[in-house]
Amino acid sequence: MTEAYIFTLAQQTFTLILMLAAPILLVSLLVGLLVSMFQAATQISEITLTFVPKILAVALVIALLGGWMAQQLLSYTTRLLSELPHLAP
Repeated sequence: MTEAYIFTLAQQTFTLILMLAAPILLVSLLVGLLVSMFQAATQISEITLTFVPKILAVALVIALLGGWMAQQLLSYTTRLLSELPHLAP
């Protein structure tokens, strides 16, 4: 196991993490922004108002993309486990 392999593995891991987290985080950010704009326009100052739409939006994203996310994780894990025997000195 060389340093280059470890750095490549770390880069692939972080890339996968970003790919899987980005849709959820972006949807949460956009919903929060829209609800905040609505609150500012209507002068509603309820702090907890943003939680329900965010939770529903995140649940919807996970429901829609959950299969793809699981497939990406499964593929990555399978590839890591298949490379494991070749790493022995």
